[in-house]
This record gives sequence, structure tokens and C-alpha cells, in this order.
Amino acid sequence: MLPPASQADKVPLRRLIKSMSDSFATEYLANAISTFRAYKKMAEKALAQLDAGEYFLTLDEESNSVAVIMKHISGNSISRWTDFLTSDGEKPDRNRDSEFVIDVGTTKENLHEYWERGWACVFSALEPLQPSDFEKKIRIRGQEHSIIAAINRQLTHYAYHVGQIVFLAKHFRSAQWQTISVPRNRSAEFNAYLVTRPGHEMTIEQQLDEVAEFARSERQGQ
Repeated sequence: MLPPASQADKVPLRRLIKSMSDSFATEYLANAISTFRAYKKMAEKALAQLDAGEYFLTLDEESNSVAVIMKHISGNSISRWTDFLTSDGEKPDRNRDSEFVIDVGTTKENLHEYWERGWACVFSALEPLQPSDFEKKIRIRGQEHSIIAAINRQLTHYAYHVGQIVFLAKHFRSAQWQTISVPRNRSAEFNAYLVTRPGHEMTIEQQLDEVAEFARSERQGQ
């Protein structure tokens, strides 16, 4: 039976555990920020293919328009990420129901201004975080969340709505849609293309850029 560890032996172990924890938090945060940027970029590649009027079209009475989805993401972001560590993520002045109503006279430009404001809140909150912040708890609608749980909650929420934006843009563009994912029936070619690229580990955002570059080269080769 091994003798119990002395207090002196425990000090390096605690330091090692803290170092591993800090390393995980740093890597997780970098990956999360990259993923948020990738989702933003994915949505914007879809939005760039829309005519101004298509922002406001709905498929049926129960569906949301691209404009509504953008407004909702933005309003949610401003509420969740403003004073992220120090105040509840559901701000008292947020009117969530109004995010699903587009005011008369709203333009594509208005939507993009609000969109950028929302995303600015995301990155302003995330980029300064330190490993020690991951020991804290925050609240959303009064419910306690770890920092990782709060970030994951937003990541999955944005992924859901960005997917809706891409779906609508692809529907409206139909045969003129320029893919932002691996082109249909070109998976083997894309895998071969990746072999020719630098072998370093890529962020989610860089992976999206690689797909876009491959799709662009495919269009030019047609």
C-alpha cells in the first residue's frame, strides 16, 4: 500500500490540475469564438445571395422570415451578452415578443446594422474572458449556468437559427444557389482537395473558408 501523499507532494499536483484546467478553458474558449464566427459567416454568405425583398418573405403564416430571424438573433445576443458575467442574461428591457414583428419601413440595411450590433456584444463578452472566469456562475432568467453551459446554450441556439436562414436563402435562390457547404456529389473531390492544403489544425471558421474556396474553384472549372 502506498504511503499517503504529504502536503508538499499535493502542491505540485494542485498546480498541475489547475494548469490542465486553464489549458482546457483557453482551448474551449478559442474554439467557441471560432465557431460563433463561423456561424456568423455562414449566415452572411447566405444573406449575400438574397434580394432585399426576400428578407421579408415567409413560406407560410407560421414561418419566420429571414428578417425576423435576424432580429431575434440580434435581440437575444444583446440581452445575453451585455454584462455577461455580472447581470442576468434576460435583461429587464428586452421585449422578446417584439423581435418577431418587423416594423413598417424596416430595411435590409436596418437589419444588418442591428445584426452587427448583436454580434459585437457576443465577441465583446467572449474575447476578454480568462480561465479564472470559468469558475464563475451566471444566470439566465434566474437559472444558474456555468460559463460553459451558457456559451453552449448560445452556440446551439444560433446554429438552429442560422440553419433556418441558410434554408430560406437556398429555397429562394433555387437553381441559382451558390453552395456554402461541400457541393453535392463532390465529397471525394473535396477530400482530395484537402490533401493539397496545409496540414495544420484548422478552426471551424477556417474549415468553412476551405469549403467556400473549393466550391468557388469548382464553379470556375465548369
